[in-house]
Amino acid sequence: MAVGPKGLRRSLHFVPGGNDRMFSKALSLPADSLILDLEDSVTPDRKESVRKEVCSWIKDTDFGWQECLVRINPFDTPWGRDDLAAIMEQLPDGLVLPKVSDRAGIDVIDGLMQTMESQQKVEVGSVSLVLIGTEVAEAVFTLPQMAKNPRVDGITWGAEDLSVSLGAKAKRDAKGDYLEVFSFVRSTCLLAAVAAGVQPIDAVYVDIKNPTGLERECRSAADMGYTGKISIHPSQLEIINRAFTPTREEIEQAKALLDAFAENKKAGRMAFTFNGEMVDVPHLQRAEKILSRAKSIKP
Repeated sequence: MAVGPKGLRRSLHFVPGGNDRMFSKALSLPADSLILDLEDSVTPDRKESVRKEVCSWIKDTDFGWQECLVRINPFDTPWGRDDLAAIMEQLPDGLVLPKVSDRAGIDVIDGLMQTMESQQKVEVGSVSLVLIGTEVAEAVFTLPQMAKNPRVDGITWGAEDLSVSLGAKAKRDAKGDYLEVFSFVRSTCLLAAVAAGVQPIDAVYVDIKNPTGLERECRSAADMGYTGKISIHPSQLEIINRAFTPTREEIEQAKALLDAFAENKKAGRMAFTFNGEMVDVPHLQRAEKILSRAKSIKP
């Protein structure tokens, strides 16, 4: 099962660059990963000063059990390359790349990172990449290739920017469900991530005053196979973490099923009745994944 360098990312929480108060608060939040943002939350006139401030945050902070990620600006902006050079000097756990569109662009960034890691005498590939893989329409068709770059260990999708790329008037229907094209992209992201062996991370839920809607969306994401979600407000973290944490009942059921498989395997059976249901190898694999996920969650 794909996890980040510090364990499973159930929650990845955005922290606006240049906001000391929010950064200090974020360090006490139950977010598995913090995404220090240099892109959308920073105005063009503050890009360079905020970059320096975020570098100081990383240099002077012990993140402990939390993963430190930084979202840099896209490489087709005036700030992307300078972001990469400055942030790589601080060696965070990983970078979040927005508005990616093809594998060639990912490979270019990977190559630059390899050079910088070598210069700092750290293991090549030690800084991971998380891709926001569908903020432009063309990226939907190259997700499988982008996800297979060896430095990538997670991909998510972006409904907000994608809607701009499409010229969409809305993202959801009257019931709050994603319109068909956005549901398709959400499924495509999940499939590409699992096929590449990297973590599938669900997109942000922007209606921060609707915890019921967030809980419903988290439940559907977890049911589909997503293992984490991005948050934009502290109030979302408890709901997200709970949705992507195996329950005690699920863990106990998985252990019991593994014991039952061990006993039946002695008799040469890999298909049998368990709690009134016929089970076989896929059920075993699902139980193993539940237990693996539970072990990978940080304290």
